[in-house]
Amino acid sequence: MAVGATDPDTLLVAARRGDESAYSRLVDLYRPELHAHCYRMTGSVHDADDALQDALLRAWKGLPRFEGRSSLRSWFYRIATNTSLDVIGRRPKRVLPIDYGPATDPHEGPGMPLPESVWVEPYPDEQLGLQDGFAGPEARYELRESVELAFVAALQHLPARQRAVLILREVLGYSAKEVAETLDTTVASVNSALQRARATLDEKLPERSQQATLRSLGDEELRELVDRYMAAWERNDIDAVVELLTEDAAISMPPLASWFGPRDVFAAFLAESPMSGRFRWRAIRTRANGQPAVAYYHWDEESGVFIPFALNVLTLRDGRVSDVVAFIVRTLDVPDETAFHTWTDYATDEQRLHSVFERFGLPESLPAA
Repeated sequence: MAVGATDPDTLLVAARRGDESAYSRLVDLYRPELHAHCYRMTGSVHDADDALQDALLRAWKGLPRFEGRSSLRSWFYRIATNTSLDVIGRRPKRVLPIDYGPATDPHEGPGMPLPESVWVEPYPDEQLGLQDGFAGPEARYELRESVELAFVAALQHLPARQRAVLILREVLGYSAKEVAETLDTTVASVNSALQRARATLDEKLPERSQQATLRSLGDEELRELVDRYMAAWERNDIDAVVELLTEDAAISMPPLASWFGPRDVFAAFLAESPMSGRFRWRAIRTRANGQPAVAYYHWDEESGVFIPFALNVLTLRDGRVSDVVAFIVRTLDVPDETAFHTWTDYATDEQRLHSVFERFGLPESLPAA
């Protein structure tokens, strides 16, 4: 009897007999880690949703044929990896604006947006239940390190199968033999792909992960740094923000392709647009991609409340902010390029609001006081 059962073996037996409720409870045991795997593969929460949904449907249909020659977890990962490869084959490569093109002149305006499918998306790792630490003794990267923006963006530079090999070997700790079986290839091919993938990632990744940086700062120093950054924005105090930036700091704003850096250009952009004094800001501390993040709300005179504008994911280095990726939730339906200077005057994009604010458990508005 599967009703109320929580033991995986009991649930598996019932699920193989066609008990959908047992299968749902069985899947829930693996869902957070499988979703994170699909996100690493695709760089997109939306694509991860699609890939995981397809994978779990395939697994349900194939469950009667599961013979237990591998663990159930490995079997789920095999299906999730291959559905992710299918999704990747249908979509363009995702990047961050800093990888897309050169820095933008702050006096030329923010520029025009590109399709949503171009950009890496923020990941609500805490809300989705991603665990801390390493997946196993053979893993090279921590689980939260492997969803950091820099790591996920670097993965997108790899060919899809190299990406799968590196994640399965270095993040999840599977053996070369297990990866070869997952991808229906040879151990030699897996080892060759891993060597090439490692070389690319070594070029793309910073010397230190955000997880290591956050541990070196400690909770109190991190809280103070983020609090100062939030307060400076709420005061529209450009000098105070600049004081918290590294020399090479940059800011970008997907879905716009533009980005502004280093620090003096970052400051000029702040003066030109978001901190020109035309806008009032309120901020809430949160986390995204295993990193500190700040949700910004702007004052809306018509509704008399602060409404969502952007989720800023912060990358830190040496006790300062080195990179800001602001995932903006306003509409792209504006009259011309110059309108992005006053993006706050335009409506919220409901789909991006759901993806960026609702998924992170953030409030839909903030009161005046």
